[in-house]
Amino acid sequence: MKPLSIIFASLITTVALITYAAEQSEPEQNEPQVEAQANVEKPKAEQPVTQTNTDDKVNTLEYKAPELKKPVIDTTKPDDSKVLGNEQIKPAEKPKNKIEKAVAVAEAEKAVTQAKEALTIKQQTKAKQSRESLAVVEQLVKAYNARNIEEFLRVYAEDVEFYIFPNELLFKGKEKLIERYGLMFKKLKCIHSSPIKRIVHGDIVIDHELSETCSTDENVVDKRSELISSYQIKDGKIVRVLFFR
Repeated sequence: MKPLSIIFASLITTVALITYAAEQSEPEQNEPQVEAQANVEKPKAEQPVTQTNTDDKVNTLEYKAPELKKPVIDTTKPDDSKVLGNEQIKPAEKPKNKIEKAVAVAEAEKAVTQAKEALTIKQQTKAKQSRESLAVVEQLVKAYNARNIEEFLRVYAEDVEFYIFPNELLFKGKEKLIERYGLMFKKLKCIHSSPIKRIVHGDIVIDHELSETCSTDENVVDKRSELISSYQIKDGKIVRVLFFR
């Protein structure tokens, strides 16, 4: 039994020595770790802190578009921008004597002549067509007032068409025209048509006219009415008539 007790005591002593040695060695092992941590964290503490400029970055949530200011125009200063040219407006001077008046009239006539010459070919053609159409309608009215059936028929085309606005066909052709107007010319004692207003545009003539008729006495007008008629002229002849009720 004595050897066992000796062995057991020696084991206890050995464990105690090992524990003591381990406790003494822990501070020495921890010191390098603390120094290592200090070496790692120290540069972070010593590094200079750079401040970011908030003006260089735009906060999209708080950004507001700059307000546009209206330009201030000084109306007291003359316009030297030359956008509208550099001519100064001068008031027109009245002619002081007969010579100056004659010169002014001559310049006005020259300006009118230049304006006429500046018309395009299309405008000149349209103007000529309007004059020819007007002459045909005036010839028609003259024959109508004279109750001259032959001259009246002369201004119409053979297949002339008569309509009531907008597209109701009354009759077509000269035969129907003779039946309608030939009888009226013989029956009435007087017929007179005079334009109240007339519009001429190319091959179209629109007449707002006053019509007066005498049924029994040529000196007594017993019927008076206003009519609106449209005439279309082609090659010097009326090809279409439109009555407005």
